[in-house]
Amino acid sequence: MNNDVVARLGEIPGHRTAHMAQPDEPNCLASGTTQKWYHRPFRPAQWRRASRTTKWRAVSCPHRSPLVMVGLPARGKTYIAQKASRYLNWLGILTRVFNVGDYRRKFCGAEQRHAFFDAKNCEAEERRAAAAEAALADMMEWLRTTEGQVAIYDATNTTTQRREMIQKACEKEGVSSICHDQELILANIREVKLSSPDYANVDSDTAVADFTERIQHYAEIYQTLDEDGPEERSSFVKLIDVGAKHGETTHNVKGRIGGDASLSDRGLQFATALPAVVRQIHGAAPLTVWTSTLRRTMQTAKHMDCPKLQWKALDELDAGVCDGLTYEEIETQYPEDFCLRDSDKFHFRYRGGESYADLVLRLEPIIMEVERQENIMIIGHQAVLRAILAYFLNKPHDELPYLKIPLHMLIQLTPRAYGCQVTYYRVGIDAVDTYRGRPGTIVPCSPESINIPSPLPVE
Repeated sequence: MNNDVVARLGEIPGHRTAHMAQPDEPNCLASGTTQKWYHRPFRPAQWRRASRTTKWRAVSCPHRSPLVMVGLPARGKTYIAQKASRYLNWLGILTRVFNVGDYRRKFCGAEQRHAFFDAKNCEAEERRAAAAEAALADMMEWLRTTEGQVAIYDATNTTTQRREMIQKACEKEGVSSICHDQELILANIREVKLSSPDYANVDSDTAVADFTERIQHYAEIYQTLDEDGPEERSSFVKLIDVGAKHGETTHNVKGRIGGDASLSDRGLQFATALPAVVRQIHGAAPLTVWTSTLRRTMQTAKHMDCPKLQWKALDELDAGVCDGLTYEEIETQYPEDFCLRDSDKFHFRYRGGESYADLVLRLEPIIMEVERQENIMIIGHQAVLRAILAYFLNKPHDELPYLKIPLHMLIQLTPRAYGCQVTYYRVGIDAVDTYRGRPGTIVPCSPESINIPSPLPVE
């Protein structure tokens, strides 16, 4: 990010504010006359060291930060809000989105056409204002009475009068989403709005025409955030125009964790079949493959005819002194650690190794880079793919270590405004089951998947 978009989080009166890194701090990387900024993880204020087996534990934090979206419809506000919420929750910062549209549909019904959003429609204006006030009241109650730390108020908030109402309730950080690209706006309408409850059972052409009229109603009264205007004391940001697991290994077959093992015979079959399977799913669109620096992921990617990048950050969770052992050997040699891991798998750190909490912090730059790219295929490891999948599916930390990532299965993630669509593709090549569930619980079934026969004969 650059200095034009660096702003502090808002705060609830009486609470301290978290600040960005300053130029004399090590988070600033200077390169010639250009400064590249990397935000400091929230860890110092958000986490506290607990024991040798736990790197950081979440504790009650004084920060209570509301984030307010501003912008005309179909500019990507909800997409930004959901993405920010997902990212912060993944880091352990409890975040919730309060979407005023959800309240409006609850109070007024979903099937409201564009005239309902005309500012000259006084009755409808009162009903929409009531929905906005209810969402704001719930947001402030959530910040006051729960351990929540970031609340995102997702609405158009197009007038200074509406934003002043919000400002009376809290000190705020505004994110304004501005877009003048008409093709992008139309694409947003077709991809996002047509799938919303507002246009259920309405044909696409009628829905596009109606939503375009709705945008015009908002545009007639829209007042942009302006640093030289009445909101000059408010901090805000303007945004303008805005994988698969490796094949089966010899360690998998023997039940050993970690290591740098080679693919088994069936793993090599999967690697050979992978290009044809990917073409069947992805078509001829450009694709870049990311792997770790360990041989099993590079062997799995060997036959992929596309650009490849190796990331050290994608290496499997470091099992320390337990690297290369079976779970039975760990239970025998390190019984205390074995019990501690079962009691808190996310925070447990192997002796001389890592925890899932460590892994999340390590993967943070990977997530940031993935969000900037299109059509990325990550050939990774079980723990790494669990952490990445948990981010995109907004899974809590206690579920992250138990997400099921079967061998010889491809997972396709497609971002949507309100979340992420996930599709599983099982390739018809057998492999061992490496899943180890939560103690005392029933092992979950593999996710519902689309079966793809192996394009190669399986012996």
